[in-house]
Amino acid sequence: MKRVVSLYLPTWPTDRLRRSMGASAPPPDAPLVLVGRDGRKRMVLAADAAALGFGLHPDMAVAKAQALVAELTVMDADREADDRALDRLALWALRRYAPIVAPDPPDGLMIDIAGASHLKGGEAALLDDLTGRLASAGIHARAVVAPSYGAAHALARFGGGARLVAEDEIADRLSPLPLAALRLTPVTVEGLRRLGFDRIGELAAAPRAPLTLRFGPELGRRLDQAYGRVEEPFELMTAAELVRVVRDFAEPIGAPETLARYTGKLVVQLCETLEEKRLGARKLDLLFHRVDNRVEAVRIGTAKPVRDVRRLTRLLCDKIETVAPGFGIERMTLTAAVAEPLHYRAGASSLVEAAPADVSELIDTLANRIGADRLYRLAPRESDVPERCLSRLAPLAPADGRTWPLDWPRPSRLLDPPELVEAMALLPDHPPAAFTWRGQRRRVMRADGPERIFGEWWTRDAELEAVRDYFQVEDEAGERFWLYRAGDGEDPHTGSHRWFLHGLFG
Repeated sequence: MKRVVSLYLPTWPTDRLRRSMGASAPPPDAPLVLVGRDGRKRMVLAADAAALGFGLHPDMAVAKAQALVAELTVMDADREADDRALDRLALWALRRYAPIVAPDPPDGLMIDIAGASHLKGGEAALLDDLTGRLASAGIHARAVVAPSYGAAHALARFGGGARLVAEDEIADRLSPLPLAALRLTPVTVEGLRRLGFDRIGELAAAPRAPLTLRFGPELGRRLDQAYGRVEEPFELMTAAELVRVVRDFAEPIGAPETLARYTGKLVVQLCETLEEKRLGARKLDLLFHRVDNRVEAVRIGTAKPVRDVRRLTRLLCDKIETVAPGFGIERMTLTAAVAEPLHYRAGASSLVEAAPADVSELIDTLANRIGADRLYRLAPRESDVPERCLSRLAPLAPADGRTWPLDWPRPSRLLDPPELVEAMALLPDHPPAAFTWRGQRRRVMRADGPERIFGEWWTRDAELEAVRDYFQVEDEAGERFWLYRAGDGEDPHTGSHRWFLHGLFG
């Protein structure tokens, strides 16, 4: 099923300008507009968030904008620089998120994430990562996933809080949107308003023939693109530095075994090119160009640089079942979206010496089936607070030599968050005599502690005086638990003095 992201950057030109100016840029709270000429008039072409908050908007006369905002910063727009920067952003999205990316000037991107979203943990996780990374770079963005780009484009710009739109929700989501959401010319929108059409739903319910006779075929085409009835061709983002091989077919193909055979041939060609450049693939994109202008895509990733023909072919062929060939495929393209240096390494030096274990192939298989973000290994982190002493690393990330302290053993399972229990101790430094957890009362037979852990005052003010006293306890059945009291048992400023179960020993 087609799933397309429309990434809308409402303040892209001003965000780009601020980043390029560095320390000399106007402050973020100072309203800024970029201007250009429309004939003999100076018009606002872009406005930042502060200017939009004052009611300024593109296509407003500069004189009017300066009259409304006295301390307005006015700078000349550079459309060519904005378009070049948008192309670089599209290339970044191509390498990180999906194999099908196209810039949508002047303020957006189109990203087809079908077959690639699982590598980021799903569609919602991909959107969060995409918008979060842009926000950290000072770029305001809104993104919507829908079955068609026309719908995603409309909802990203006019649809409020919609983020994930299913195929059966398109009509309900599009109906209340204004006609401008269909990417019609202003002349067409004005003509439709004179006829009494204000919303997409009203236009979709009207007879098509009279409207086509009056406004031409563009109106019906935009409606069909929004509702997903026809495909919308795009000029896909490519870069000269990416290693890429192409196979064209005189007659369209579609059988799975035929697709698999030519996939293997493309992998051989790609690996030969990678070997010449001394590179290994970390991310491969296989595109299937159908005769109806639709592009099906498969993306795989590897845990380390690889140019093993057998492994890469198997990973790609595992995804062929997700490809819908339609009426046939006329071109296949295989691209190394991410490639890194790969050098030969020495193997076993003798016939009796065992080769080092290599689990990267297993990791690649699992990561491409369940998502790379779901595979990780735990590593120590420098923190005394138990829930902060773990960090997630990539499965093949090198070890840094850090270990957990062995003075006080830690449970094999931590509860997140710790669960409140009913317990009482005779003295502040004594373990509880019994505790009730999940409705079951347990009598403590053996205990060790307390181990006092102080809050990390440098992370937040609330932990300036925070204290926890941890106890390892064993009940009558021999089960062992890790309990703590919030506070030192005397001073109420150190904690609530309530008891919590934080972990279970194996």
